[in-house]
Amino acid sequence: KNCLEKSHSLSSSLTSKMDMQVGGDLCFPHLFNTSCKKPISSWTETVLLRTVLSFISLLTVALNLLVIISVSHFRKLHTPTNILLLSLAVSDFLVGLLLMPGEIMRNTACWFFGDLMCSLYNYISYIVTSASVGDMVLISVDRYVAICDPLHYSTTVTERKVKVCVCLCWLSSALYSSVIVKADLTQPGQHNSCYGECVIVVDYILGTFDLVVTFIAPVAVIIVLYMRVFVVAVSQARAMRSQVAAVSLQLSVSLTRKSELKAAWTLGVLMVVFLICFCPYYCVTLAGDDIINSSASYVIFLFYFNSSLNPVIYALFYPWFRRATKLIITFQILQPGSCEANIHFKGN
Repeated sequence: KNCLEKSHSLSSSLTSKMDMQVGGDLCFPHLFNTSCKKPISSWTETVLLRTVLSFISLLTVALNLLVIISVSHFRKLHTPTNILLLSLAVSDFLVGLLLMPGEIMRNTACWFFGDLMCSLYNYISYIVTSASVGDMVLISVDRYVAICDPLHYSTTVTERKVKVCVCLCWLSSALYSSVIVKADLTQPGQHNSCYGECVIVVDYILGTFDLVVTFIAPVAVIIVLYMRVFVVAVSQARAMRSQVAAVSLQLSVSLTRKSELKAAWTLGVLMVVFLICFCPYYCVTLAGDDIINSSASYVIFLFYFNSSLNPVIYALFYPWFRRATKLIITFQILQPGSCEANIHFKGN
């Protein structure tokens, strides 16, 4: 009898230890049968990954905040093209502030914010992504009109029209995204297999429709417009090199064309980087579930990394952005009348 009692006690002790060990690997130990397991990785890998990704997230927020302050504060920068860049910077800022931290948590830790916050996170990610793509299309149209129809640009593309287009872009993105994630918003967490997980599943028809609307169609428009822009830009550049400006009016026109061409090439670089970062994500989406499961986190981070690169491109190619940044970080924008500073020179 004593042996049986000792054996039972030992068995109970081992079972208790095993339960504690298993419970320690769960996101919610008190929900033993329904909790997700914590992501399996070494402590060093987890800390290193979180540190690097968090740094990128903070850098994305800081750089895009500089763009937002620059274009918003300095009146000389209130041009149609810069308003479009402002809208793009807002979407990139939200990527760094909300989407990157959420993705870090989903890949390196458990989701502790509940099903409703998961659904809202997915909804916001769709809005921001759709708005970014819409901004890219608007920038392409802006450059197309500026290069291919320069005589009517000032009357066709005005600040007021661009602001209306930007507002419509964000509003349509919000409405469109609500349709795509409607099922997830009405029944939060319905696709989660356990507590501590944040996933979204879009049915095949909506997924295909989203692929066409947010990738195939916009990319086709961007490529067609920019092919036309670069053909005209190259011909204009050759014409300017061979032209002798004898009259001041001709010189002024030449400088204006040079400025527009420079903006076209700069925004062309922006488009190429955009396509490089976005294409892998949609290619993996088309490839199937097996590849998605093994590569999703990598292509999503590349997808979001585009938001970090955009302000770096501005810093490399736009002198006005470097000058505005200097005034911001030295707090000179706090001085009276700083919004009237002439930081947007000809050719910049």
